[in-house]
Amino acid sequence: MAASATAAERSVRRRRVDSRRTETDHVPGSSEDGETISKDSEKEKHFVFLQPGTFWLTRIVLLRSVAFIYFVAFMVAYNQNKQLIGENGLMPCKSYLNSVKRYVGGKIGLAALAYTPSVLWFLDWSSMDTNLDCIALLGMALSGFVLVTGMANMVIMVTLWVLYHSLVNVGQLWYSFGWESQLLETGFLAIFLCPLWTLSQIPRSCPPSLICIWTFRWLIVRIMLGAGLIKIRGDRCWRDLTCMDYHYETQPVPNPMSYYMHHFPWWFHRFETLSNHFIELIAPFFTFLGRRMCIVNGAIQILFQVVLIISGNLSFLNWLTIVPSLACFDDASLSFLFRCGSGAKEAVLEIQKEEATEQAPKPTKGTLIRRVVNLSLGVLIGCLSIPVVMNLLSPRQVMNTSFDPLRIVNTYGAFGSITKERTEVIFQGTLSPDPKDPETVWEEYQFKCKPGDVYQQPCLISPYHYRLDWLMWFAAFQTYEQSEWIIHIAGRLLANDSTFLSLLDYNPFQGRDPPRWVRGEHFRYKFTRPGSASTAQDKWWLRKRIGAYFPAVDLEGLRGYFQSRNWPHPHIPPSRS
Repeated sequence: MAASATAAERSVRRRRVDSRRTETDHVPGSSEDGETISKDSEKEKHFVFLQPGTFWLTRIVLLRSVAFIYFVAFMVAYNQNKQLIGENGLMPCKSYLNSVKRYVGGKIGLAALAYTPSVLWFLDWSSMDTNLDCIALLGMALSGFVLVTGMANMVIMVTLWVLYHSLVNVGQLWYSFGWESQLLETGFLAIFLCPLWTLSQIPRSCPPSLICIWTFRWLIVRIMLGAGLIKIRGDRCWRDLTCMDYHYETQPVPNPMSYYMHHFPWWFHRFETLSNHFIELIAPFFTFLGRRMCIVNGAIQILFQVVLIISGNLSFLNWLTIVPSLACFDDASLSFLFRCGSGAKEAVLEIQKEEATEQAPKPTKGTLIRRVVNLSLGVLIGCLSIPVVMNLLSPRQVMNTSFDPLRIVNTYGAFGSITKERTEVIFQGTLSPDPKDPETVWEEYQFKCKPGDVYQQPCLISPYHYRLDWLMWFAAFQTYEQSEWIIHIAGRLLANDSTFLSLLDYNPFQGRDPPRWVRGEHFRYKFTRPGSASTAQDKWWLRKRIGAYFPAVDLEGLRGYFQSRNWPHPHIPPSRS
């Protein structure tokens, strides 16, 4: 009975369809018929679905993402290099290159280039600030082009990689962060996404290599496993799930959301820590469990990085970590990012149709050479990954380390230990001739982003990066003898050095005589509690003095200190000489 009823229903549906067709039948070539056909074709265009397994659109998204990070990194370099590593910077790169030159025998040759790979070796050192600016501006121009157009070739990407390598290798302390190596590794992999010369979003002669896509996936796996394992092996608070009780308050440069997230309930912080362990130690293995699970891992990692971006100013680290996560998605899963009828999307659809009907063009000699290059890339990454994997398996794991001079494959990790208290170094200056006078008025300098004024709201700058502010966070854990550049800063403040002062937010002696004395004070900082009397006074922070970080110093007293370290002594202002 059921079978006969089903057959009857099918028969009725067929008759209805036939009757509708009869009602709408027209003479071929009539206007109504043409309108129906055009409407149907428009609907088909709007509901086009790409097939999984190709990575043409993935390549566009990856290249634009890498270009965005490069653009930010070169912009940071343009705005800060002169003050940090320029001719009159805190750590001049010219002095560093000269010391390398002496170390390798006094010649600029292969030994010097191998020790410190940088195009600066071949430029005129008489105007190092100009060299640094030109490198940064060229990097911004090239990365901006790729970001806007979505087109790149190997020449452009190699140039960007070499330019940024040239800055990192002479940046010394200011470029010692793990994300510098991560950007160089990501940028190196991006080179092999592109054709040699062609500038096209969809270069038909250079299909995206699955090997190259997997090198990006391997990168995100190593990044997350490195971060997860260093936590489990490091601070005990990661194992007893209490680290997030402190992280938001003590991280290098908190943002406004850090304040509110610090005051979330204890159970939420436990959930955060457990989620962190799952995302960094378990989710990366989804990458090897087929297309759907790989996409799940990519989505998890991107969401995780977005949460980190919202909760703190970790430079462009989290934005950069999103990049290899994008390789977990193919064209079918990224097609929503491209509008219907777009040239790239239509081109990919045409390529997929050709491959489905076996009409794709036969491989050319160039295509075969390209396959050899991609295979060589896979072998290179595999070989360089051996010490990295051994490091991951080692109980003595180290993070943010390179095992090759070009930083092609590196180890990663973050926050293996969490500081439980936040301390800050505060620079103060005075016009008083006697720094020991109890009546002396000390005025404070304010940095761009690091905590200082307790009434100042935490800044929001990610993905931008204030290198000096970040290093001040490390200096607060050490003594000024361990961070001698702190005294160099004191000398610049005493001289009212306008170049250096551009790195600060507030100079209390702006438009006045330079300070006669400068000192460093050490304070402990804590977030105020919502609803407290301090919050009612618009305070974001509470602070308590720990003691002196370095004693009051003047320019003349620093002369011997500077000479012993071959630092240029700041000029004594005319009113003091």
